[in-house]
Amino acid sequence: MSGGGFSRRGWLLFGAMCLLWGVPYLLISIAVESFSPPAVVAGRTLLAALLLLPFAIRSGALKAAWKAWPWVLAFGLVEMGGPFLLLGNAEQSLPSGLTGLLVATVPLFAALIALGGGDRGVLAPARLIGLLIGFVGVGVVVAGPGLFGGTVDLLAAAEVLLVAVLYATAPFIVARKLGHVPSMGTITLALLFIGILYLPIALLTQHTVPTVPSIAALIALAVVCTAIAFLAFFALIKEVGPVRAPLFTYVNPIIAIVLGAIVLTEPLTLGLLIGFPLVIAGCWFAGTGGRLRPRTAVDQAAVAATAEPVPPAGDRTDARAVES
Repeated sequence: MSGGGFSRRGWLLFGAMCLLWGVPYLLISIAVESFSPPAVVAGRTLLAALLLLPFAIRSGALKAAWKAWPWVLAFGLVEMGGPFLLLGNAEQSLPSGLTGLLVATVPLFAALIALGGGDRGVLAPARLIGLLIGFVGVGVVVAGPGLFGGTVDLLAAAEVLLVAVLYATAPFIVARKLGHVPSMGTITLALLFIGILYLPIALLTQHTVPTVPSIAALIALAVVCTAIAFLAFFALIKEVGPVRAPLFTYVNPIIAIVLGAIVLTEPLTLGLLIGFPLVIAGCWFAGTGGRLRPRTAVDQAAVAATAEPVPPAGDRTDARAVES
């Protein structure tokens, strides 16, 4: 890792992550057209787990993760089981771009959780102002359709914001209970747990024959946006460090909104256009204090600021973790 900036490899991996975890919201929206939300969760996690399993077994990471299986299960429920289901359910009524933007509020909630845990760095002026701006932006985004004409499903929006809270919580489980467990083992075992848990629910709730687009979306979601994305994220952490790697989070909503508008012809409402820069600016300042390379005191909150289920990274960087 270069001390002064990203290497060429670092920028390539960074760009890959911007795309890999900006696309899931579009794919989830397509998948739930003929798959039930539990079926999407089961299919995505089981297939991704099977793809990662050989790597986890060969490295011995799976064996290490099994020794801490209660906490791995807890991590999986908070990081995958709850969020994947809530996202699938919410995107049955919410545009994928709006969903991606609301999930980007993770750093806002991560900062609040850090404050509750005694991190007074959150009270720094720049970060505190970021929190306020970010939540104002969320209010504009959610209330925007009602203010400027149109409607928004408030329950679905609340589900997505709950996802952001869960994504903000999961890294603390890893940091405090799973810091000694290899990343690959934690993620693979967690995916297996969640896939097995949701499989019977998926079989009971899947009442229609899936369409070809939904099947393709589910496979892409599992292979590209989960298995490959996790491997790419591990490489990015190793290349640029745990502080700067999660900065791709701020690009993900742009990808989600653009793809939603182009592929699914989702409307770009005035509320979304006004609230979007407020949310992104608020997240940036709340998560980093406005610095590209935050001080050590705020590193943990910055690393927690992710829009997709991000695994713990590396050896000691395993203690920082967070698609469809």
